[in-house]
Order: sequence, then C-alpha cells, then structure tokens
Amino acid sequence: MIHRYMQSPKELERILKGCGNHRRVEILCLLQKKPRLTLGEIADALKINFRIASEHIRRMSAGGLMHKRYRGRAVEHALTPRAKHILIFLGKLE
Repeated sequence: MIHRYMQSPKELERILKGCGNHRRVEILCLLQKKPRLTLGEIADALKINFRIASEHIRRMSAGGLMHKRYRGRAVEHALTPRAKHILIFLGKLE
C-alpha cells in the first residue's frame, strides 16, 4: 500500500524508469562525481552513442532525476535531490 505522503503509482513508475537501466545508473554515478556535464561529455565518458545518451537523459529528466542548465548553446546536466537519494538507496543495496 502506498502511503498518502508518497507519489502516485504513475509518478513512482516514472521515477523508477528514470533509473531502471544500467546505463542510467552509470549516468547517475558519473554526474555524482562530475556534476554539470553536457550530453556529449556524458556520451564520451561512457563510450555510448550520442542518441542513446540523449534518450537516457530524457527518461531521467521525466523521472525528475536531472536538472538542465543552459549555458549559451550548451546544456549542462546535474543531479536533482531525488537522484541523490536514489544513489544513497542504491548504495545500501550493494
């Protein structure tokens, strides 16, 4: 049963999808170490295709796990407090 202070089941699903992939977990860990990376920097660091990285970032943003900061033509990505809580939780699972 979901308590009244928690998100709706639909919102919880969106959050879980935001971190429910090994690449997304890698992105979370990367941004924890190096905040404010661009999409290209994330793709390069993880050695993945730019479009694949973009799709992962989109899903993470939909789950409320990413902040985007626009600097001229570049978009920097950083973790939200929700993403930081998820990383703490994941650390406890290990």
